[in-house]
Amino acid sequence: MFRALWLAVLVANIGDWMQTVGAQWLLVHQPHASILVSLVQTADLLPILLVGLPAGVLADIVDRRWLLIIDQGVLVIVGTSLTVLTIAGQMSPALLLLFTFVLGSAAAIGTPAYQALIPDIVPRPEVRAASALGAININLARSVGPAIAGVLIARIGVGAVFAVNTVTFVIFGLVLIAWHPPARTAPVFPERFVAALRAGGRYVRYSPVVRRILLRSALFLGPASALWALLPLIASERLALGAGGYGLLLGALGAGAVIGALMLPQIVSRLSGNAMVVAASAVYTVALLVLVLVRNTAVVLLILVPTGVVWIAILATMNSTMQLFLPAWVRARGLSIFQMALFGAQAFAALAWGLIAAQVGLVATFLIAAALMVAGVATSRRWPLVDTTGMDRDVAAYWPEPHLVLESEPQGGPVVVVQRYTVAPDNERPFLEAMERVRHSRMRTGATQWGLFRDGEIAQRFVELFVVPSWEEHLRQHSERQTGTDRQNEQRALALSTTPPDVSHLVAAEIDQ
Repeated sequence: MFRALWLAVLVANIGDWMQTVGAQWLLVHQPHASILVSLVQTADLLPILLVGLPAGVLADIVDRRWLLIIDQGVLVIVGTSLTVLTIAGQMSPALLLLFTFVLGSAAAIGTPAYQALIPDIVPRPEVRAASALGAININLARSVGPAIAGVLIARIGVGAVFAVNTVTFVIFGLVLIAWHPPARTAPVFPERFVAALRAGGRYVRYSPVVRRILLRSALFLGPASALWALLPLIASERLALGAGGYGLLLGALGAGAVIGALMLPQIVSRLSGNAMVVAASAVYTVALLVLVLVRNTAVVLLILVPTGVVWIAILATMNSTMQLFLPAWVRARGLSIFQMALFGAQAFAALAWGLIAAQVGLVATFLIAAALMVAGVATSRRWPLVDTTGMDRDVAAYWPEPHLVLESEPQGGPVVVVQRYTVAPDNERPFLEAMERVRHSRMRTGATQWGLFRDGEIAQRFVELFVVPSWEEHLRQHSERQTGTDRQNEQRALALSTTPPDVSHLVAAEIDQ
């Protein structure tokens, strides 16, 4: 099934690149063509930043397969309309950009759902390899799509390109319809959209592992984006190459990316995540320097191949680490935030490097990027990636079922959970350290407030309080949201209490005003 979906996504990605080339070609002879052509890419990628997180929420609270099927249906309708209007000669620049934005929005809605499905299809030890194959997919599409589009535009016209892209949506949809995965266990209390949106944001905010992945990705992608953004200028101004020469440079990067994906299992077996970040940054620093200090095309081509290798190694490693770490209930939301950070960092960094290059020139710009890459590596000791290999990410419903003597509506709340511990003086410091991890666990899984207090009347008594928005949300903590890692963190704290914790639940009382 993974192979079938991978091939369907490859076809869809090829169609997406064809769509971009066709849209840009329709605008090249328009007034202000340079601005309009660049806006095609903006209209295609901007939806990732605008609808990425809501798309992740949808993928977590509805059936992901059906979300993708409906999404492909919308894409078919939009693509058909675009094709018909283009063939009829009724496609204005403003309308074309609008269609491009709508297509990009639909694609952005489907991406988190597809990404979140991978760990359900592929065994956990092979998720990293699956992520690498996803990187190969994108690079193959980038190589093949524009070439096919160029042939079709020259022989038939842009309308044919849009028609072929629409057919790719149909193919992907048929593969999804033919797939009948095992039914997911429906949650007892399905999440509502707004509450799920807030829960996803809280999870990322209080997950040190996710925050560190986002930080390390941004520190690498920021300076690394200078190469991708300014490579056309390197080809034309520094190496005196034409369009064919620029394509050769992109081909070297693409070949390196494919090699990197194939080598990824060997790379991962020899290097930790932090060592890989350092090695990749070193290779990129050398590449940035060579591109502006060496005017020999052969040397530049040689350095671009390992640059493509480490580019894919970093992106695939970060993506697969996120997929493996995130629990199923919030996986699509976390991956959508990762995608937003990924594309946002590249988009804004590319714009920044373009502005810097316009002011100080190519050589100075690449030297600045190399210096920032080195500075990013220097922070890896202070802010390293968190090792997740020993973490238990399976759902663990380990809390005793709460039994209330009063009726509580599922939406009633807020609920305050009180847990009391008795800690010997010698264990106070390790207890407080253990409770810091417990705090993150509570906040990740549903709490909106948390506090730890000393009892003023009873010596050695600590009282933990955390607030959950509703009784329904607290029951989700019990049954769906906590993992084996959360249980281990809580057990470390409980082991330092001389008595079993005393737990009580306080439900908000309604007071007539």
